[in-house]
Amino acid sequence: MSPSAPPRAPEGRRNSRGAGGRNGQELRSYARDRLIESRLTPNAISMVGLAGNLIAAALVTQRLFFLAGVAFILGSVMDTLDGRYSRMSGKGTLFGAFLDSTLDRVEEGIVLAAVAGYFAAQGEDFAAAMCVVAVLGSLMVSYTRARAEALGVECKVGLATRPVRVVLLSIGLIFAKGAGIGDFELLAPSIYVLAALTIFTVFQRVWHVRNELRGAEVAAVESDDGEEGL
Repeated sequence: MSPSAPPRAPEGRRNSRGAGGRNGQELRSYARDRLIESRLTPNAISMVGLAGNLIAAALVTQRLFFLAGVAFILGSVMDTLDGRYSRMSGKGTLFGAFLDSTLDRVEEGIVLAAVAGYFAAQGEDFAAAMCVVAVLGSLMVSYTRARAEALGVECKVGLATRPVRVVLLSIGLIFAKGAGIGDFELLAPSIYVLAALTIFTVFQRVWHVRNELRGAEVAAVESDDGEEGL
């Protein structure tokens, strides 16, 4: 006797599943095409992200840390979407890329400046100073990558990338004292971790670029020696 064939799903059910999958893909494709055809630009998304971070900074000054954390997260999500939308829609420009990078630095700095002002008002001088270190470290993380890429070296290494910095600061804001989420006080610790990681990442990137450039120089010397021996 031949082994019995496994039961097959009814034809109607298989067709409905396939149709459902096709309909979902068509709906996503239609929504994507309509979005691309709209007047929405990557620069507009970048400006929405800036507005979200400005609101977050204002909320920090009013001690509304949970709402500040939500606004900061939403603004940072916009910062992520503008690059993806630029690539997907083909609407990206060189100025748009420049504007996006510039606004990223402004947004991160202004929220940390507001947090530093809060710590200073509370008399927590060390925490305020660490906010300054975190701002400097964040700027240097971005600067080292930009300079490395200008020299032809890819430089995305390091712990404190932009998403990591966003997560750390978001946790600090949402779980700040008086935010209403449990009995936590994570704003100052998150700033300390952020400051330490950004400085460490700067050294990581400097070391990485040093090794890459030294390796390129050695390869160039060996290549010249080989050509001279021919």
